[in-house]
Amino acid sequence: MFLKKIFSVKTLRKVPEITIFFWIIKLLTTAVGESTSDFMVHHIDPVIAVIIGFIGFVITIAFQFRVRKYIAWIYWLAVTMVAVFGTMAADVVHIVLGVPYLISTICFAIALTIIFVIWYKVERTLSIHSIINPRRELFYWLAIITTFALGTATGDMTAITLNLGYLTSGVLFALIFAVPLVAYKIFKVNEVATFWAAYIVTRPLGASFADWLGRTPDLGGIGFGTGKTSIVLTIFIVIFVAFLTLSHVDIKGSKE
Repeated sequence: MFLKKIFSVKTLRKVPEITIFFWIIKLLTTAVGESTSDFMVHHIDPVIAVIIGFIGFVITIAFQFRVRKYIAWIYWLAVTMVAVFGTMAADVVHIVLGVPYLISTICFAIALTIIFVIWYKVERTLSIHSIINPRRELFYWLAIITTFALGTATGDMTAITLNLGYLTSGVLFALIFAVPLVAYKIFKVNEVATFWAAYIVTRPLGASFADWLGRTPDLGGIGFGTGKTSIVLTIFIVIFVAFLTLSHVDIKGSKE
């Protein structure tokens, strides 16, 4: 009864409008998640790094659930921490448990499909415009977390298992990313389906270019450094989120 009461509470929308800024910041968070995760696990004890990532993830998600409406810096901080921890989770599955990237990609894809099926069966919609109560928000963040893990495994699979390298993988995912956007804009394909298709691809797209920038040449990168890459990307995220906070262009009705 208590949980039912919580999940039935009405709130204002908890997600931003889907504008060009949404996609820019989303790509930046996927990239910073990859570079920050790599930097942490290679410069401190990997176990401690994962614990720190998990704690940061829990705290930011708790803040996001606590507020009753979309607040730019809280939302994007949560997304960024999901990116960091989601990367770590996918890497743990491969490095610690020894699961091949292809298998983990398939497993994460199945998990995401199950989440979508249950979400739709319970709520009758997968639209992010309908995130107005805690239960829908819970489904939303479960999907987000799984897309990051799926995207991480997929990007590593193309770059390492298929031996395409990070740059080629990034270009490949950039082309794939454009497909649902074109399908929606030109051919009027279902908005919800094209959104999630594009959203899933942002993870391997951003991560591939982050790896290309941060990894050393012997690993297929240009050697800029994961730490420097994380700092530069974080600065860009802060700038864009500050702009959204001041302009409110990511809030429905802000121009009305």
